[in-house]
Amino acid sequence: MWNIIGTSVLAATEAAETTVPASQWWTTAGVVGVLLVLLIAFTYWTRSGVIARATTKEAVRQPVFLLMLGIGLVVLVLNTFLPFFSLGEDVKMQKDCGLATILIAGLLLAIWTASTSIAAEIEGKTAMTLLSKPVNRRQFIVGKYMGIVNAILMLWAPLSMALLFLICYKVGYDAKESSQPIPDWFEWATVGGMSFELPTLTADRLDASVHIIPGLLLILLETMVLASVSVAISTRAPMIVNMTTCFTIFVIGHLTPMLVKANVLKLEFVQFMAQLIATVLPALEIFNMQGSVATGTIVPPDYLGFSAIYCAAYCGAAILLAFILFEDRDLA
Repeated sequence: MWNIIGTSVLAATEAAETTVPASQWWTTAGVVGVLLVLLIAFTYWTRSGVIARATTKEAVRQPVFLLMLGIGLVVLVLNTFLPFFSLGEDVKMQKDCGLATILIAGLLLAIWTASTSIAAEIEGKTAMTLLSKPVNRRQFIVGKYMGIVNAILMLWAPLSMALLFLICYKVGYDAKESSQPIPDWFEWATVGGMSFELPTLTADRLDASVHIIPGLLLILLETMVLASVSVAISTRAPMIVNMTTCFTIFVIGHLTPMLVKANVLKLEFVQFMAQLIATVLPALEIFNMQGSVATGTIVPPDYLGFSAIYCAAYCGAAILLAFILFEDRDLA
């Protein structure tokens, strides 16, 4: 598995030297659009979608949602104006800090919502009332998870748009602070082979913001993976245990490549345990964008596709585990 991951990471780092065809990006945008349509169809045309809508409304109305949104926006704005003393690399530092801010906000919202909407309902005996209606336990779990995903999207979207805008602004702000020519915001250019010109962002601002879009998508995928793990844990454990376990999985999930390669003495038991941990726990390092941001590399669409497939596979496995744990859970 790590050979595949390493090959994909290598392809991502070599993307700066090769031009990705525009057709691949249009295909990626089309796939994202289809997935959004399927999500909307699931939310409004299925029984689990009813639970998903209720879970999303509950999550959005919680003070935690507004708190994460407000703190996230404040931190993103502060990162724009605070100097990083990075010798002309303030935009890269802003990207790195911005991605970390959105990731932490999404993870906290996902874990909190999973704990309050699943564990709290089970302990409060309200889940039994819901399951007495024509909704089985599997539809309950799927609906709860999709509702959490919808809430994550509603938090991720405004924070991502704010980060993109602030990155565009930071390019001009740094140029002004360095006494360099400030690039314009817009220029007239033809888009997609059209016969007329449209106002588009100038090359300096556009390049700085476009490079971060794949990273935002990878953060969304990572949050979805940990949300599925949190849902599985919430079927058996309360909030404190859920948050502690998810934090541990988050840390170890980013260290699994090092665990596999750190067996200096070549002990079979250590190698076996490292491989076991790397197999069971999610390989969250594949969603990490720090190397791409540091080198100014744009992540290619095929790497995004591989990451999406891995996200879907692991989320499916976590939800199946949630089915097993919740199947014989006593709700009375």
